[in-house]
Amino acid sequence: MHHRAPAPSRRTLLTVTAAAAAAAVTGVSTPAHADQDDRLRRIIDRMSLEEKVGQLFVMRVYGHSATAPDQADVDANLKEIGVRTAAELVERYHVGGVIYFAWAHNTRDPQQIAELSNGIQQAALAQDTPVPVLISTDQEHGIVCRVGEPATLVPGAMALGAGGSHADARKAAQIAGAELAAVGIRQNYAPVADVNVNPANPVIGVRSFGSDPAAVAGLVAAQVKGYQRAGVAATSKHFPGHGDTAVDSHYGLPTINHTRAQWAELDAPPFRSAIAAGIDSIMTAHIVVPALDPSEDPATLSRPILTGILREQLGYDGVVVTDSLGMEGVRTKYGDDRVAVLALKAGVDQLLNPPKLDVAWNAVLRAVRDGELTEERLDESILRILRLKSKLGLFRNAYVSRAGVERVVGTAAHLAQADRIAEATTTLLLNEDGFLPLSPATHGSVLVVGADPASPSGTTGPPTTTLATALRELGFTATALSTGITPTSARIEEAVAAAAGTDVVVVGTYNVTASSPQRTLVARLVATGVPVVTIAIRNPYDIARIAGQRATLACYSWTDVELRAAVRVLAGRARPQGRLPVPVQDADDPAKVLYPVGHGLSYR
Repeated sequence: MHHRAPAPSRRTLLTVTAAAAAAAVTGVSTPAHADQDDRLRRIIDRMSLEEKVGQLFVMRVYGHSATAPDQADVDANLKEIGVRTAAELVERYHVGGVIYFAWAHNTRDPQQIAELSNGIQQAALAQDTPVPVLISTDQEHGIVCRVGEPATLVPGAMALGAGGSHADARKAAQIAGAELAAVGIRQNYAPVADVNVNPANPVIGVRSFGSDPAAVAGLVAAQVKGYQRAGVAATSKHFPGHGDTAVDSHYGLPTINHTRAQWAELDAPPFRSAIAAGIDSIMTAHIVVPALDPSEDPATLSRPILTGILREQLGYDGVVVTDSLGMEGVRTKYGDDRVAVLALKAGVDQLLNPPKLDVAWNAVLRAVRDGELTEERLDESILRILRLKSKLGLFRNAYVSRAGVERVVGTAAHLAQADRIAEATTTLLLNEDGFLPLSPATHGSVLVVGADPASPSGTTGPPTTTLATALRELGFTATALSTGITPTSARIEEAVAAAAGTDVVVVGTYNVTASSPQRTLVARLVATGVPVVTIAIRNPYDIARIAGQRATLACYSWTDVELRAAVRVLAGRARPQGRLPVPVQDADDPAKVLYPVGHGLSYR
């Protein structure tokens, strides 16, 4: 780990000096910013065509270190990218961005992440045209998280939607942004601006703030301000709106059949709000919206959507980044070589994570040499990218420090704020005869069963253990028995036997469907006569498929911060304050709403 940033070369210093004054540049070039743009254009003019093409790409790379990754990660890099290390990736392809993933072993712990970031920047600033890399990740919080404990994990979007507080949403983003910036991650693919109007949505769901466009718009703006105040570029996604689909664009190409008027009413408001709040970047969706583009190209490749609507109609001139180009939704109609070129022609600036970098990179290079793309078109996008890097101060100092990590990441103050914010999101949906709150004096013996999905961050849970531990800390005698997302008959009988003699059973439910054996688990436990309380640890819609429980809480994610908050509500150490940000419809009759938006019980 560098206690001091590596000494930059004289050439680096010249470039830095040339660009330093551009630090305050926002997305739109005005006469006051002409000097800064001129300086950035001079950097672009010094770039080779290969360097220009590289600036447009944001790529994954395996390994915890920029120069000395584990052998398995070297092997994965050679197989997928044709380089050994992150430093080689930057050197060979001149990439303008790198995206971190937990599964790529980039995010083991905060000090390691900071060191990886510094190693990548050192490689970037050693190039012929030294330009810092914009390092990004998907740190939405809630169910999508790449950096785990000991970093602070704050509630995710739908939990914040249940809390309804713009101040809390802004504070959560400010905490999350400060910790990302401390480890060198300066672009976050959050907040989600999709309005989740379809309970069957398999890809958005609780990643959305809710189903009301105005409420989502207000929370999106709050988080944009929080992230960007902390020195991180926020990224609203997935334009033009991914909230009403039953297809996951990772595996197929969804079609959104909203009319243009419906799009303007339902999908557009959060993106308008993000733009008004000064959003630094917007991510595209791999979805077809025939009303916006009759060609039925995915939005990522649609000039009518990205240039016609986003740029011209909504007046956005910040960075546009694709969703991952490795997702099936963008690959169904065109080959991987065409996708990158068509995205640029549509109006994209950053090409995120192509499945084969050499194929996409060479295709863009070839398109310029063949005249399909002009070099001026590349320069437009590179200028937007450099403006953003300059605004973030990366030209002044691209490096982070060990002391900065210690001072900012996972502090007691941040953790306490996360707990406070989470408490205000837990939603009490059902409370028969005032069964809750529980007291150790009357319901001291608790059995916790249910689903134990893998941690969103790889560092929390499992949920049944977290719930039982939190109950024990509050004076209960609690035992955990993991029954899983699809409990077997034998495991259900084991849970029934374990319930005998206890005062209450807490069941963590997870995305309960019509055929889910979780329904059988709850029914068999209810039949024992022991009172049952359910906690929906992901979708609040679970309550529509479960009957017989005495009470139900929704906590919108199974990270520890939200589970512990739910237990404090369960035990009366905190009052339930959350209100449903989405309606819960009758499972058999969707026209019938069981619990409307705004529903949420309180304790007397």
